[in-house]
Amino acid sequence: MHSDIEDFRMPHEEQVHLAAESLRMLADPTRIKILWALLQGESTVACLAELAGTSPTAVSQHLAKLRLTGLVTGRREGTYVHYSATDTHVRRLLEEALFHARTPDGADTTAAAVLTS
Repeated sequence: MHSDIEDFRMPHEEQVHLAAESLRMLADPTRIKILWALLQGESTVACLAELAGTSPTAVSQHLAKLRLTGLVTGRREGTYVHYSATDTHVRRLLEEALFHARTPDGADTTAAAVLTS
């Protein structure tokens, strides 16, 4: 069946596993907020905690996971670590996910409304 499709190709197994791991990291509301904030620029744990509406301890745990998968990096400055997103391609994934998000109350889910709320 697929042999009839010109130029049909499947991704390499390693690519599939790496993509699945990256998507798994994005499958958490707090991590989405953290990454979205980091795509705007560097930030500290305390600032990210305030933006994400959670504790600094929780943010640190999420950042550790995001660092292991290579989605964020840290830069030490004295006693502070400034985190940033390593891959701006994540922005497109998050924008698409937020754009396609549906709310049960029928709220406006246009890209402008989702990305500015």
